[in-house]
Amino acid sequence: MMTTKWTIDPAHSEVLFKVKHLMITTITGNFTDYHLDVETEGDDFTKAASIEFSADASSIYTKNEQRDNHLKSAEFFDTERHGAIVFTGRSFEPDGEDYLLHGDLTIKGITKPMTVDVEFGGIVTDPYGQTKAGFTVNGKISRKEFGLTWDAVTEAGSIVVSDEIRISCDIQLIKG
Repeated sequence: MMTTKWTIDPAHSEVLFKVKHLMITTITGNFTDYHLDVETEGDDFTKAASIEFSADASSIYTKNEQRDNHLKSAEFFDTERHGAIVFTGRSFEPDGEDYLLHGDLTIKGITKPMTVDVEFGGIVTDPYGQTKAGFTVNGKISRKEFGLTWDAVTEAGSIVVSDEIRISCDIQLIKG
């Protein structure tokens, strides 16, 4: 079977995260610089030979420059020493009508196994003749497991930033 290479279409993709702030609201952020390369057998993603995602940690954007700078600091991502967030997929398996993507996530030099839920949107040819594949990816991690341990508590004893980070990505891949 022939190997097919897929790359991310950043104009039609987004990599978001959500975190509880003061345990009463959710703050959404994203990474603006990221890459995803996938190799499959033909168009069968369950037979992916390689799934490599990376995001430039310093491209974090939460609509607040002060918060973004804090997230880039040594108290969080330490982007001067650990520039990339990397996910390497190991398997893409059917789970009912959806899929599970198993792999290893590395943040701040710490690697942990991770499984995310994937909804496969299908494969289509766009008006320009390019073959595209679409996916919605959802998962969650404990930020503290990756050394993102900064904490603060309000006067009333509320946690400022939750440990759980929800990940939500819409991914469009281009064949070729």
